[in-house]
Amino acid sequence: MKIFVVAACCALGVSAQKFEISFPASAHSRPITGRVFVALSKQGPEPMLQAGNWGGQAPFFAIDVDQLRPGQTAVIDASVPGYPVASLKDVPAGDWTAQALINVYTQFPRADGHTIWAHMDQWEGQRFNRSPGNLYSEPTRIHLDASSVIKLEAARLLPAIETPKDSAYVKHIKIQSTRLSKFWGKPISIGAVVLLPKGYDENPNQRYPVIYDQGHFGLNPPFGFNEHPTGGRGQAGYEFYQAWTSDNFPRMIAVTFQHPTPYFDDSYAVNSANNGPYGDVLIEELIPYLEEHFRMIRQPYARVLTGGSTGGWESLALQVYHPGFFGGTWTFFPDPIDFRKWQMVNIYEDPNAFTAPGYQFMIPERPMMRTADGQMVQTMRQMSQLEDVLGSHGRSAQQFEAWEAVYGPVGDDGYPQPLFDKKTGVIDRGVANYMRDHGFDLRYYTQSNWKEIGPKLKGKIHVYCGDMDNFYLNLAVYLFEDFMKTTDSEATFDYGRPMKGHGWHPMSNAELVKMMAEQVERNKPR
Repeated sequence: MKIFVVAACCALGVSAQKFEISFPASAHSRPITGRVFVALSKQGPEPMLQAGNWGGQAPFFAIDVDQLRPGQTAVIDASVPGYPVASLKDVPAGDWTAQALINVYTQFPRADGHTIWAHMDQWEGQRFNRSPGNLYSEPTRIHLDASSVIKLEAARLLPAIETPKDSAYVKHIKIQSTRLSKFWGKPISIGAVVLLPKGYDENPNQRYPVIYDQGHFGLNPPFGFNEHPTGGRGQAGYEFYQAWTSDNFPRMIAVTFQHPTPYFDDSYAVNSANNGPYGDVLIEELIPYLEEHFRMIRQPYARVLTGGSTGGWESLALQVYHPGFFGGTWTFFPDPIDFRKWQMVNIYEDPNAFTAPGYQFMIPERPMMRTADGQMVQTMRQMSQLEDVLGSHGRSAQQFEAWEAVYGPVGDDGYPQPLFDKKTGVIDRGVANYMRDHGFDLRYYTQSNWKEIGPKLKGKIHVYCGDMDNFYLNLAVYLFEDFMKTTDSEATFDYGRPMKGHGWHPMSNAELVKMMAEQVERNKPR
């Protein structure tokens, strides 16, 4: 660990230091409403590429700007919030590399009567430091002290995203959604990556079952399918390609969805007061489009689901919301499916998301992330600090605020109403109850509607989650399983042997496809 030695006058940081950030008309001719960032680093890649990471150690700071004109400056000083340090004054004096970035917002005149500003995804998955059209400065070596003003010019534009080329097996689809465009008041696109089976072109009269593989935004094929050996972590994708194209492998089509929103890289595949009718759009626009353009079997038994984490929640939600439309889900380490365990917080009873209840002295902080052997990596408070810096009004495009945008109500200002205060952790019970009463607590929804949906879900639910999930997601799975045990659902649950963290799979992707194909065959009408 490198130790910084600073003069006594600067021992608490550089409180008088400030940055002035501007952009030239040659880079962007019109005023910008958005968020201006400055990131600092000692080593490694460009500072802005290090900013925004969970547990990241590169300090960065940000401030909103409203109609900032070319040549006009935005000032970041000690009053501006930062992460992982709270303020610029907490950064040790010395030599650093600095970089500025401007995240450009779009005005959305929504159909619900609210007009908001947020970042329009450019098919990068709400990654502000890679989004085409955002402006950035060249990394600059600086010396932080208590006297100078550092000027940075964001004169460069991040380039367009290159969509991977189609192949005989992989096809990329992107269409404009009528309903989403109407809701947002701007053209909104959705898409998919389609993985075709071996022999698809040679058998024009054959139709195939479909696997809907859910997850975060990405342009790569389902299951990491990779036609070329890469070695390392990518080798599993090549091994899956070898299985997928082998002679005796099940012939199915696999699909991933692309549905980023102005608040996150993924809509969670449901209708939402803040995001709009993504659930209806996927079921009534995108899937029919795919079934029209590819030879898919248009029957429930032949539509199966899988996904992990965000995709895990989605796969289970799609199955329980549409029990007669899909034929089964293989759900892995899902985001909280019972909000009595919102990670470790009971949002219906706990007064505060940051601290454990029931203590008068030595009040424990709530953890947000741990290693598989139990070491806490980040707290709920620290994650909220990160989101607070990445964006105001729920625009951080990070996890807590993504859930608030999906599950929660619209605030009076048109932005998602927070579940808890990002600085104090105090929980808004009204928001918590809204999330439950509008069906987003999947255990509560399933239990409340079991008489109607239960018969259609028999044998269709299979859940896998490591007992030491890094985000404590196993806790909500246990509660969901407790309810399933009171039913005749035939649901299965697997937690593996001890110390299995987030991302644990008990089988390879090829083995998973075979399991799904076997269920499709069992349920096929005779």
